[in-house]
Amino acid sequence: MPSIRPLQAALLSLTVALPVFAAGPAVWGEGMMVKVRPGTAARSATEVRLTAARNEFVSFQVALQGGDTGRKGVRAKLPSLEGPTKLTGPDVTLYRETLVTTKQASVAGEPVGAWPDGLVPDTDEIAGETRGAFPFDVPAREARALWVDVHVPHDAPPGDYLGTVTVEADGGFQRQVTARLTVVDAALPSTSSLPSAFLLWPPHVCRAHTGREDCTPEELQPLLTRYQRMALEHRFTLSSLFPRKPWPPEWSGFDATWGPYLEGTAPTRLRGARMTSLEYVGPLDAANLKDFTAHMKEKGWLDRAYVQLGDEPPYGTSFAQVRATGDLVRQAAPGLRTMLTTNSRELRANGLEDQVDTAVPLVNHLDGTDANFRGDQRGTYTDFLERRGTALWMYQSCMSHGCAYGTNAPENKPGAGWPSYMLDRSAAKARAMEWVTFLQGATGELYYQTVGMLSTAWADQYRFNGNGDGTLFYPGTPEAIGGKTDVPVASLRLKLIRQGMQDYEWLKAVSDAGDPAFARKVARDLIPAASRVTDDGAAFDAARLKLIQRYEELTATKTPGAGTPPDAGTQQPGTDGGTAPVPDEAPGGPPKGTPGSTSSDVTPDTEAQAGGCTTGGGGTAAVAGGLLFAAWALGGMRRQRARVAVPARRK
Repeated sequence: MPSIRPLQAALLSLTVALPVFAAGPAVWGEGMMVKVRPGTAARSATEVRLTAARNEFVSFQVALQGGDTGRKGVRAKLPSLEGPTKLTGPDVTLYRETLVTTKQASVAGEPVGAWPDGLVPDTDEIAGETRGAFPFDVPAREARALWVDVHVPHDAPPGDYLGTVTVEADGGFQRQVTARLTVVDAALPSTSSLPSAFLLWPPHVCRAHTGREDCTPEELQPLLTRYQRMALEHRFTLSSLFPRKPWPPEWSGFDATWGPYLEGTAPTRLRGARMTSLEYVGPLDAANLKDFTAHMKEKGWLDRAYVQLGDEPPYGTSFAQVRATGDLVRQAAPGLRTMLTTNSRELRANGLEDQVDTAVPLVNHLDGTDANFRGDQRGTYTDFLERRGTALWMYQSCMSHGCAYGTNAPENKPGAGWPSYMLDRSAAKARAMEWVTFLQGATGELYYQTVGMLSTAWADQYRFNGNGDGTLFYPGTPEAIGGKTDVPVASLRLKLIRQGMQDYEWLKAVSDAGDPAFARKVARDLIPAASRVTDDGAAFDAARLKLIQRYEELTATKTPGAGTPPDAGTQQPGTDGGTAPVPDEAPGGPPKGTPGSTSSDVTPDTEAQAGGCTTGGGGTAAVAGGLLFAAWALGGMRRQRARVAVPARRK
C-alpha cells in the first residue's frame, strides 16, 4: 500500500484551521468532539471530511461566532449529500444546539456556565414535523453551533459524497461549509453487538410531557414508544420503560405495542434494529414471575429478559434480600436471567455466584484505583464466568465524578478521569465507556436512569452531584420546540454514546477479521486505564480511523461477496454471542465474550475532531486527518479489491 505520509503533508498544508480574529461574524466547520461554548474562538475551516460504513451515523458541527455585532435570524440547510446515490430526507438532520447553564461543576475545576447539550431538530426524526431550530440569534462576541447528523443507508454504494451546509441570516448574510463523506465498503449492524439496559422510569415522562403524575397507559405508551425508537436509533435499549400498572399487562396489548421493537419491525432508520434487553418490572411474587417468564418464552424473547435481584447491595438492597429474591426467581421462573450490580469480591463473600447470571460491577471496580480494586480486575471473574449462561456487564455512576462533591479528585485531574455522561465533561469522556467495555472484556452496559430530571432538563439537570446524571433526553413538547406532537429530544451526549457504540463495532470487526491484538493495542494506547480517559477528542477520531484502515487491509484479500442486510441478530443480555458488526458482524478483546467497536473526521484543528471529522491541524488531529485523507484518496483502489460481507455469528 502506498505510504500515506505525502498525503498527510498535503492535507496539513491545505487544511490547517486557524483562529479568526476578524470583527465580523464567522462560520466554520467543526468536528463532533468539540463542545462549542459561548466563549469558543472562531476558526477558519470551511470543510469537514467524514468516513463511514453503510448503516452508520456520522456527525459534525457548523459553528458561528457573532463578532462585534452579533447576527439575527440565523437559518441553515443541507438538502443532501450527493455521490453514487443521494443521501437526503430523514438521513440528513440539522439541529440547533441549546445551552444548559450549570451553577456547580460536576468535577471541581470544570468551568461553570453555559454548556451545549439539548439538540432541537429542524425536522424531528420521530414525527417528521418542522420544529423550532430556526431562526435563532447569535449574540455579539459569542459562539453558537448547529449539529448535523448523516445516516448512511444500508444500501448506499461505497464512494465519495459531497454536500453543502448553507448558513443564512438577516441582512443578506450567507456562508457555506462543505461536507465530504467517504463511504467504505462495510456495514454496521442495526442491532448493537453490545447489549445494553438503559433504564427509564415512566412517571418522569408523564410529568415532563403532561405536567401530571397520573398518566394512563393509553396516554403514556405512545410517548414511551417514541423514546424507545430514539434509543434504538442511538444504538442502545431502554429496557424498563413499561408502565407498571396494571400488572400483569394484558399481554396481547403489550405484544402489539412492544413486539415491533423486540422483533425489529419498528420504523427505525436502522432497519431491523431490535431491543437487546427487557427487564421484568412487575411485583416480585411467584405467580407474576412465572406468568412473565412463560409469555417471554412463548414469544421467543426470554433470552433477552432479565430481573434485577437488587441494587448495589448492601446500600440499595441488603444481601439477605438479594438471596431471598434469587431463591424465589430460581424456583418460580428458572429460565429468567438474573442481574445484580455488584463486584466479584461481594459475589464470593456473600455466596451469590449461583444466583446471579449477569454480574454488573462499576467501571471503578473493574479497572480501579481504590486499594481493593486497583488495576485490571477482569481475572477475578474467571471462575464466575465458567458457569454456563453467566455474563459480565459494566456500569458507570456518580463515582465517575464523585458521589460526594470533590471526591475522586486524583483521578479527575485535567486531561484524565473516568468515562462520564455528565454534560459539563468533555465529549471524549462521554464516548469512552464502550472502549473501556471492550478492553475489560465486558459484554453489556447498564445505566441506571435516562429521564431522572426530564421535567427540568432544559434548565437544570444537577443530580447526585453531577450535571446530567441520569438524564440523557429532553422533553420535546410543542411549547419547547414547536410542532404538534410530543417527542423526545436527544442530548449531545446521546450522539456521543452512539459514537462509542459504533466505535465498539469497529473494534469488534477488526478482532473478528483476524487481528484482535491490533484492536486491543489501539484501544489501550487511547485509554491506558479506565481512570485515565483523555479529553483529546482528536485522539478518539485517530484511533477509529486506524481501525477502519486495518479492517480494510484485513478484508481486502477476502473473497468478494454480496453482503447481508445489516441487522440480523441481537446479542442477548447475558450471552457473549452477537449480531453483525461492521462488515455485518464482529467481539474482540480478552477472555470469554470480549467484543470489539466507528465515527467521522473535520478539516483539522489542534483541539478537536468530529467523532470522525477533521477540522484543524497538528498533533493527533493531523494524524486523523492524514489517515482520513489517505482513505479518501485510496478508497477507489480498495473498493476495487474488496467487497465485504461477514455473516452474523450465532451462539
